[in-house]
Amino acid sequence: MRRPRGAWAGPSYALRRPCRAVLPRTLARMAEETRLALVRRARKINRVLAETYPYAHCELDHVNAWQLLVATVLSAQTTDLRVNQVTPALFAKYPHPADLAGADPADVEDLIRPTGFFRAKTRSITKLAAAVVGEHDGMVPKTLAELVKLPGVGRKTAFVVTGNACACEASRAGDPNHGANVTTPFGVPGITVDTHFGRLVRRWKWTDATDPEKVEAVVCDLFPKSEWTMLSHRVVFHGRRICHSRRPACGACPIAPLCPSYGEGETDPEKAKKLLKYEKGGLPGQRLKPPPDYPGLPGRPLGAE
Repeated sequence: MRRPRGAWAGPSYALRRPCRAVLPRTLARMAEETRLALVRRARKINRVLAETYPYAHCELDHVNAWQLLVATVLSAQTTDLRVNQVTPALFAKYPHPADLAGADPADVEDLIRPTGFFRAKTRSITKLAAAVVGEHDGMVPKTLAELVKLPGVGRKTAFVVTGNACACEASRAGDPNHGANVTTPFGVPGITVDTHFGRLVRRWKWTDATDPEKVEAVVCDLFPKSEWTMLSHRVVFHGRRICHSRRPACGACPIAPLCPSYGEGETDPEKAKKLLKYEKGGLPGQRLKPPPDYPGLPGRPLGAE
């Protein structure tokens, strides 16, 4: 059976539209695919995403596990860009867990106000700081079991930390110089099921589950453990840049021939190209200090958007 025509055209992000005559048959084939066919399709999507986003990474600016943990808590109901815009001032004033644990809540609220829900978030991060100091000697724990016991930390936040953080001894409470140059990667693979990840895997028919833990279990079973962390980054990158919630850029999507939901968004390549965001659309990214291999522009500081 023929597949829809479609080819990723490199930097131009052009994509020939799949043949409409065969698209219904292709979608029906995906709907009836076997377990083996699903695994193969999912892994092919991951390979295409790896080619499309070789620079995929966590989009929260951080230099150690403590900063990443706080930034992830602050990222609820806001963008990573907004978090990256407020955390420099927050960490400059409260560089260590002990500093934040003893902070005046009103001062913290003023610093994180742009992230929204600033009062609740202030309570969350100050309680979190107190727990890290009181229960872990000022060091962010490295295991999922320990992390999820911290106030305000769920599985998603814990996997962000275990998959991306380095345990920097400089974050030890009350001792800013202790082991400042010593870093040890956490390196624990995990699937981070955020809004983008859950939305895309349902759009791709990997699962119809909506509960994050059920989504995590299904996706973990499709891929080897070594792929979990980078898969999470690639899917989130794709959801933020091309496969948008309300108007996906189907005509500029490199995985259109593999997607059972092709056609939900704009299929005209030129019109779809105008929907691309961040580096794919020639726009500033989310990180103010992106990694060296990031091909786009850094995010803009607060007030400079």
